[in-house]
Amino acid sequence: MRLRSALALVLGAGLAFSGGSGSRALALEAEILSFADLDGWDDEDHAEAFAVFQSTCPDLTAPDWVVVCAFATSNPEPRAFFELFFRPVRLSGRQPVLFTGYFEPELRAASEPDKFYKYPVYRLPPELGPEGSAVGNGPTRAEIDEQGVLDGRGLEIAWLRDPVDLYFLQIQGSGRLRMRGGSILRLGYAGQNGHPRRSIASELVRQGVYEPHQVSGAVIRNWVRRNAEEGRELLNHDPSYVFFRELDALPGDDGPLGAMNRPLTAGRSIAVDPQVYPLGAPIWVEKEGETPKRRLMIAQDTGGAIRGPRRADLFLGTGAEAGEKAARIRDHGQMVALLPIEQAYSYALGY
Repeated sequence: MRLRSALALVLGAGLAFSGGSGSRALALEAEILSFADLDGWDDEDHAEAFAVFQSTCPDLTAPDWVVVCAFATSNPEPRAFFELFFRPVRLSGRQPVLFTGYFEPELRAASEPDKFYKYPVYRLPPELGPEGSAVGNGPTRAEIDEQGVLDGRGLEIAWLRDPVDLYFLQIQGSGRLRMRGGSILRLGYAGQNGHPRRSIASELVRQGVYEPHQVSGAVIRNWVRRNAEEGRELLNHDPSYVFFRELDALPGDDGPLGAMNRPLTAGRSIAVDPQVYPLGAPIWVEKEGETPKRRLMIAQDTGGAIRGPRRADLFLGTGAEAGEKAARIRDHGQMVALLPIEQAYSYALGY
């Protein structure tokens, strides 16, 4: 990584990030870099990244962002636009960032239950608050799946064949259901029960079933399907539960809706912690591993496991092939936010 610069200002600062989704002060180390420090910047497709940036730019309401987004509507040359209005700011310190991948599943489903389709996809119960909320007193996964506390309330959107498919649909937070007859039903995140997520992969390791390097999404699916009773217990180890909403107006060729309620773009949208990185901000990614990546992405989503400055989730697209790619990503690297100039220097100086 060429992440050194004479412009670097390394200061412990209390940073108040704001964009289209609020702000929160955090004590972070901010390091201002130059664009020459970004490995691969010269070879990037800036126009493609700029198009994705424009899709959510109107949702940014902080004054610095409003000015930048106003100029973005004047059809500027993309690379010059980013270099003129932004400064790269590294917020993760010198520690590596962990990148994972996620995708939009496509699953078979039915509108009514039968002997094959037995596992309901639920809407958000109204007592848990408005869509997008996360409360602390919702029923746990075991109470929903084993005790049936939501049965008979008319909250079912559709029914799936496999409980582990439902679990991974909830992990991804969105999906496409291929209904009987061939129609497609788009699902988006509606809310969560407020209980913290617990890793079932770590639980399999703790039980001695697998070694850490052996566990993957495919391994978990197969183990749950082979071990029906133990599989249910494993899924119930995670008390977190995600509810969905129907996205009737979302075109079939659009990606799923992210946290900014705009469609995600495969290979360009990234999920971050919005308490660290402003939603809507361009994010420069330098990922190592089996498939190294140098790319300008846009922070358009969040995730339950994405916390702090050293975690990010890369959106890979829709369907089984995207899922296979996402499952193979667990790589380290660096991540740099592009922030409006005045904001970048204010953060670095602790203002």
